[in-house]
Amino acid sequence: MTTDDKTEELLQRLRDKGFRITSQRETVIRIFQENKEKHLSAEDVYEILSKSNEAISLATTYRTLRMLVDMNVLRELDFAETHKHYELIDENEAPHHHIICLDCNHTIEFENDEINELGKKIAKQYNVDIVDMQFQIFGKCPSIPKDDNRKHRH
Repeated sequence: MTTDDKTEELLQRLRDKGFRITSQRETVIRIFQENKEKHLSAEDVYEILSKSNEAISLATTYRTLRMLVDMNVLRELDFAETHKHYELIDENEAPHHHIICLDCNHTIEFENDEINELGKKIAKQYNVDIVDMQFQIFGKCPSIPKDDNRKHRH
């Protein structure tokens, strides 16, 4: 399935759920589909939009990202920086978590069934419906092998 097909499928699912898809929302979703291997900040998205001659302000970019988080299209990530990062939520992928270097912001994504099961167990114990689950480890790069086979994202 091509990126365009995946984007169209996602847009149709949102329409089916009753969400209005503006041209700005569609453009931002396409940016995340095309940059799926990256965690993008609002500034990153705005820069991409500016380069493509899209007439959208930084404030509108922030509002659009917030709306896409509320629509459960994007996940907001806090990597202990002055700004948030975002990534596309793929309902077909297993939940993943992050290790972040505090020196250079190098990020490794990892999956761990034990963490996911523990999160579910704790949520059930407190009678909470899980909307999102994020586990983050903050550290320093010397202890993170750069040539391992896990996904590296910036």
